[in-house]
Amino acid sequence: FGPQAFQTGTLRLRPPGRCLLSRRGRGTGCSAPPGCLGDPWAAARAAMTDYGEEQRNELEALESIYPDSFTVLSENPPSFTITVTSEAGENDETVQTTLKFTYSEKYPDEAPLYEIFSQLNLEDNDVSDILKLLALQAEENLGMVMIFTLVTAVQEKLNEIVDQIKTRREEEKKQKEKEAEEAEKQLFHGTPVTIENFLSWKAKFDAELLEIKKKRMKEEEQAGKNKLSGRQLFETDHNLDTSDIQFLEDAGNNVEVDESLFQEMDDLELEDDEDDPDYNPADPESDLTD
Repeated sequence: FGPQAFQTGTLRLRPPGRCLLSRRGRGTGCSAPPGCLGDPWAAARAAMTDYGEEQRNELEALESIYPDSFTVLSENPPSFTITVTSEAGENDETVQTTLKFTYSEKYPDEAPLYEIFSQLNLEDNDVSDILKLLALQAEENLGMVMIFTLVTAVQEKLNEIVDQIKTRREEEKKQKEKEAEEAEKQLFHGTPVTIENFLSWKAKFDAELLEIKKKRMKEEEQAGKNKLSGRQLFETDHNLDTSDIQFLEDAGNNVEVDESLFQEMDDLELEDDEDDPDYNPADPESDLTD
């Protein structure tokens, strides 16, 4: 900065606007443009201006590239979101994520801050893979505006995820079809009998049979408890031993006989079948009269 910028043991910068090269023939009224080496703040001002200008230019470009998915959240510090959607997969299924970016003061010489703002149909491991991808891409692109590059990398990753979902579902479908075919074969061919599976079946069958017997015995035992034996009936009612005799006696005393019905029995002429010339003991119809 020239000899006038120093004093013994002390480093001093002259105020901005006063040319440090005046002793080299430019005088105190120097009209050197900003950025002249005579201005100690010129480099810092130029750097700050360059960062801000690069960031503003990139924001304008991003808004043009992603008109439907770009949203500004704040201007200081610049913060915004971009929604990234995969290409449609089978059955029009898609995966989606919204990325949030915030410019650091020295972006693009420093990586921007980023995060998964929201997501749709992504597994936890997918989110983790996307964050790792962003970190790698940001490291590789330091010194250059990089948001478009980061978003493009995430877009490709989402398409890969949709392809993986499609492949996984096709494999699951094939596996189910294979299992159904195997089950159908078993219906027609049965299971080959081996010593092992026969013993297993026999043990299961015996256990089920024993359980049925126990259940039946329990039911019979329960029914027996509710049914009185002859002794229990007798002990319950002591009149049972004489009840039948009493019933017969009561019935005999109450029967009335009309003796007049038998008074004319002597006047009846009863024919003997043996006196009938047409009677044939071997012919049941021979005793029928016309």
